[in-house]
Amino acid sequence: MGWRAMNAPGLELSSSGTSARRGDRACACLRSSSALYAAAMRMLRWMCGHTRSDKIRNEVIREKVGVASVVDKLREARLRWFGHVKRRGADAPVRRCEGLVVEGMRRGRGRPKKYWGEVIRQDLAQLHLTEDMTLDRKEWRSRIKVEG
Repeated sequence: MGWRAMNAPGLELSSSGTSARRGDRACACLRSSSALYAAAMRMLRWMCGHTRSDKIRNEVIREKVGVASVVDKLREARLRWFGHVKRRGADAPVRRCEGLVVEGMRRGRGRPKKYWGEVIRQDLAQLHLTEDMTLDRKEWRSRIKVEG
């Protein structure tokens, strides 16, 4: 997937980085944040005029361009939405969906899928945050903000 495909009108990336859509048709499915990270690094290298054979570290290229890691920006977006959801009232539709449990569904074989709540718990632990901190919006946004 090249630079033009990433900037094409109508291309939307979910905050989890799991899928890319152009209008109603699915296109170039990005299955993990590592695939999104690799695509972003290819574009940054291209912008700087470097190739992988130049053996320049990713951190150096990101610092040169002045952008943050895609993985960090995705975490910021997830936590920003989490704070929004937690600040809503208990009767809001988005809060009522939190406790939904689907019964009667069998899980497939293999490794279980990672749920949004599990990813949020990992993000909170990584940044040493608690759910109670979401109530103060300014403080929450300043703690989850990624510079770059």
